[in-house]
Amino acid sequence: MLRGHRVKLAPWRVAVHLRPMLSAPAALLRRQDPDRFLTALFAPAAHREALMTLYAFNIELARARSATSEPTLALIRLQWWREVVQGAARRHEVASPLRALIDAGRLNAGELLALIEARETEAAGDIADLAAWRGFLLASAGGLAVTAGRLLGAPETACATLRRLGAAYGIAGSLRNVPALARQGRCLLPQAELAAAGLTPEAVIAAPEGPTLRPLLHQLAAEGRALLEPSPAPAALGGALAAALPAVLARRDLARIARDRPTPPARGLADRMAVVLAGLRGRP
Repeated sequence: MLRGHRVKLAPWRVAVHLRPMLSAPAALLRRQDPDRFLTALFAPAAHREALMTLYAFNIELARARSATSEPTLALIRLQWWREVVQGAARRHEVASPLRALIDAGRLNAGELLALIEARETEAAGDIADLAAWRGFLLASAGGLAVTAGRLLGAPETACATLRRLGAAYGIAGSLRNVPALARQGRCLLPQAELAAAGLTPEAVIAAPEGPTLRPLLHQLAAEGRALLEPSPAPAALGGALAAALPAVLARRDLARIARDRPTPPARGLADRMAVVLAGLRGRP
């Protein structure tokens, strides 16, 4: 600041200067998974950075398959992360802080390995039937919610609730992403249910927003809505509200799918405000 001069800054410039610098995992999360970035802001300050690192790890696991059309290459990428969780020292913007959290006892290596195993199922590309599809989402998105909850101090009694809420968000995301996956030449919908609807993965990839797919999307959205009930009481989560808040967005997305309304590619103000209000009320 120059002596003898009065410096005036516009309010938005002050906000920019006062905004804290995001860590690499948090910046990655904000870019690649803004839903979970928003919900992580409701975590207690002492756990917020660790939660964002966990979520950034989940992004890296998802990238393992989305970055390549070859399942074998995806499995190689996932093996790299398996080695990190098992103790390999790697210089990486997410691997390094993740390893530090494991070493400090704040994240459980077994739970992280289970998330990798779920992604290996995804990398294989074929999900046989509804039971396998449900199991995959309970293990992946549901398992992530449980790990996040434990990081935030959730009691063991809350884990089953967090798993079903997380799986519901995973179902909503899976259905939202049908067109995006089709552009990658992929379809992760259960094959037995596709066949029962007279469809094939190739048909979904060719016409991911066609009317013939809608009845199956309605059926699968109903699976997600069933997982959202009953809504947990705030006290039952034991301080792990942030881990449950993605369920707010799942509820809104699944309602859109059930009514054949479009799911916007980017969150609008109404979605973001729904999360904020739920966070302030303490009820997902």
